[in-house]
Order: sequence, then structure tokens, then C-alpha cells
Amino acid sequence: MDVTTRRITVDEYYKMAEVGILKPDERVELLDGEIIQMSPIGIRHRNCVNNLTRILNSFLPDEFIVSPQNPVRIDEDDEPVPDITVVKVNALYKEFVPEDVVLLIEVADTTYAYDRTVKLQKYAAAGISEVWIVNLNRNVIETFHNYQQGAYTEINVFDTNDKVRPRQLSSVIIEVAKVLNV
Repeated sequence: MDVTTRRITVDEYYKMAEVGILKPDERVELLDGEIIQMSPIGIRHRNCVNNLTRILNSFLPDEFIVSPQNPVRIDEDDEPVPDITVVKVNALYKEFVPEDVVLLIEVADTTYAYDRTVKLQKYAAAGISEVWIVNLNRNVIETFHNYQQGAYTEINVFDTNDKVRPRQLSSVIIEVAKVLNV
């Protein structure tokens, strides 16, 4: 017997939260119409997100904002929750969509393989121009640019001796060691 699953849309996902099926403190995101349970945030992960938020806020021009751990609506079946999104300030009072995103960052330890495959492919397919994965397992920041046919064609790796600069934010220079606190 074949089993058919029923996928849900982002709108249905929000209705589930409104009526209490999804609790306010649940760490979930919607990918491919499926509710994905997100891993708990460990201390190192939390500290890295806090470091990135502080560093980015200290450099960013007024026309951009740092949005930690808030969803980005990619399409009707996908609304991932990246660790950090830098968006244009005009997106502040609406849901974030790929066109608003200047830089998207995932901080990964136990979720690295998932972030590097499933989520990265979603971001590329959506046309998000720059994605970073802070790989806590290797103490590096991996940057992804130039998406073509649902994949990024330019990948760079920066270690704790390096500085990294977002392509659309030339005034921002980030020391990898300060992000990782090593």
C-alpha cells in the first residue's frame, strides 16, 4: 500500500500556531511543507549568534537590520528560521522574503549536514545572494555566492586567522576568531 502524506502551507502553519496546535515556545520551521523540529540551542551556538549580532550591528549602515532567529518566507511551502538574517530596513514591518535578504547566516554544530545540504539548497533556489554557515565543528565560516540552478557555485572557507566581508556590505569586516570566541 502506498502512503500519501499531506504537506501544509505556510498559511496553514500559522493557523496551527494561532489555534494552539504549535506552542509559542516550540522551535520548529517549515520546509517542503513539513514541520521540522529544530535542535536545541547549545551555549556555544547561542554565544556565536550573540557575537554575530553584536558585531554586525556595530558595522551596519542604517538601511539594514540584523534579525536573529526569525523566519524567512521562501515560498508557500517553505519558511526556514535561519540564525541571523540581515535585511533591508524597509522589510522591518512585513514578513521577510528572499528579495529583502542581504546576508543569511546559519550557525551549525549538530545540524551542519542538514544546513549544508537541505537548507542551503533552499536558499540557493530562492535566490538568496549570500549565505554563511558558521561551522562550529571546524571553527570556520563557509561563505556561499553565485547561485545557479539551485546551487551556489562559489564557496569560500575562512578560519580563525581570517577576516570575512559580506559582499553587499563593504563596510562590514568580521574577524572569524571573534565570532567563534577562540
